[in-house]
Amino acid sequence: MAALTRRTIVTGMAGALLAPLAARAQSWPSGPIRIIVPFPAGGSVDAVARLAQAGLQQRLGTTIVIENRSGASGSTGSALVAKAPPDGSTWLITFDNHAVNPVLLPNFPFDNQKDLEPVTLVGTAPYMVATNPAKPFKSLADVIAEAKKTPGKISYASVGSGSIGHLAMVLLSKEAGVELIHVPYRGGAPALNDALAGHVDLINGSAALVTSHIAAGRLRPLWQHGAKRLPAHPTVQTVGEAGIPSAEANAWWGVYAPAKTPKEIIDRFRTALVESLREDKAARMLTESQQMSLLLTPPEALRKFELEQTRIWGGVARDNGIKGD
Repeated sequence: MAALTRRTIVTGMAGALLAPLAARAQSWPSGPIRIIVPFPAGGSVDAVARLAQAGLQQRLGTTIVIENRSGASGSTGSALVAKAPPDGSTWLITFDNHAVNPVLLPNFPFDNQKDLEPVTLVGTAPYMVATNPAKPFKSLADVIAEAKKTPGKISYASVGSGSIGHLAMVLLSKEAGVELIHVPYRGGAPALNDALAGHVDLINGSAALVTSHIAAGRLRPLWQHGAKRLPAHPTVQTVGEAGIPSAEANAWWGVYAPAKTPKEIIDRFRTALVESLREDKAARMLTESQQMSLLLTPPEALRKFELEQTRIWGGVARDNGIKGD
């Protein structure tokens, strides 16, 4: 009988720990899969999840359940995923708040880097500011002029305190020397509803959120925060063209799994997700109707992107004393 050594004991222990994960990966999926959307139904994150749902079910051979778990700028649903078993049964599709929430929220309930595994950066889209057509504004210049005449009277909706859309408007307001009133919502759908009804003067939402309503005449576009004009909105001025390039900002959508989810499971899920979102109907909805730049990156690219977003927009939040809802 071979003598036991410290190396053989450690190796055996590691093998025993890894064996259940390997077996789990081989048998996955063995039941329904939940995709957590940490915002209300009807917003752009919810749209991404539901566009992928049918394709994922077909490719993975199991039921895909979309659960909307909104609250605390998206961190309530994200925490649920961070604390879920790493068995491939629970996934997160989230929005740009994700990178800034650790800076915004006291006693943040999990660690973005330690508790979640990146899967893919779905895509990006510039923020756009729009208004109800009954409002008098036709451009950024109109908004600035009115805000200087009546300080603290013009309101704008965002998808939440500390969202990149909110932070971009903070930068714009400072550069323009005006005071705009921020009205945060728990996601794009409720913010959009109040903008459509005229309860707020403006909405700063992703192009994905507002484009269909602009096309239908329910909203009037005023300006957009991307570096270049969008093909679907060629007459809409960029914030850089208006002289405030520091306020350029893009929304983004990312997919995550609980930490320690086996790489084999992440790779299979990501492959099925990428194929589903690249189907003609889904891709057209995202790139044309929602003006998204579809990226579908490898996991490591999402992590790098997220860290850079935290550096940039977390700094804006800290510099301006902004806290979450």
